[in-house]
Amino acid sequence: MISVLKLLIVGISIYAALSIYVYFMQSGMIFYPNMPGRNLTSTPEDIGLTYQNAEFITEDNVKLHGWFIPNKNAKGTVLFFHGNAGNISHRLDSIAIFHRLELNVFIIDYRGYGQSEGKITEKGTYRDAEAAWNYLSQTQGIGEKQIIIFGRSLGASIAGWLARKHTPAALIIESGFTSVPSMGQRFYPFLPIRWLTYFKYDTKQYVKDISCPVLVAHSKNDEIIPYEEGREIFDVAHEPKHFLEMQGGHNDGFIVSGTSYVKGLKSFINKNL
Repeated sequence: MISVLKLLIVGISIYAALSIYVYFMQSGMIFYPNMPGRNLTSTPEDIGLTYQNAEFITEDNVKLHGWFIPNKNAKGTVLFFHGNAGNISHRLDSIAIFHRLELNVFIIDYRGYGQSEGKITEKGTYRDAEAAWNYLSQTQGIGEKQIIIFGRSLGASIAGWLARKHTPAALIIESGFTSVPSMGQRFYPFLPIRWLTYFKYDTKQYVKDISCPVLVAHSKNDEIIPYEEGREIFDVAHEPKHFLEMQGGHNDGFIVSGTSYVKGLKSFINKNL
């Protein structure tokens, strides 16, 4: 009886310790600004594109950095929110794709990423998104109906939040998750994750409240964010909407999918610009 009681106490202690660890360490589980590093390793010039360095200030006075890559044949502009690791210099493949699709590209680093100042938080990323929108509308003079908001992975939730606040031409959600609690429950099904998480990133709710056209792209082979998460986001989106099934893993799906991915983007973009 005593040994069973000891085992129970040990079990409860381990469970409590793991819960405490998840609660206090969740920021480090979500954001990876230093992986592979904050230094910009390349620029659009390395793939033959001219660009403008953009520096702009958020409402809470944080200086952010991004690139504006103009296209002389631009039919519109894509506002690009990247995932939770790396910085804008690691997204040249995507920049090249959008450039070939005759779009200006505006891609930013969140606070604490790349050359942007500040410390990353969920609320901070939303402020960063709003500042990026204002840069396009006020500094570049681009109308909202000429802007497509694009977000990949973590950026998909930030893109959804911004699209709910404004009325862009369209929203593209790529490899997105429904919410942090949902993902956390998948990784730690034995923990009360929905009570432990103070991060929300409620992509599903954001998309549910959006009225603009939505494209959701996801791969069945995504090893980080399950395909079902993308399908749930698509299911709550209002018409007009389209689902683009990708191939490959979480970080290389848009490359592995090749022509089908580019054609899917092109068809959607041409319908909405």
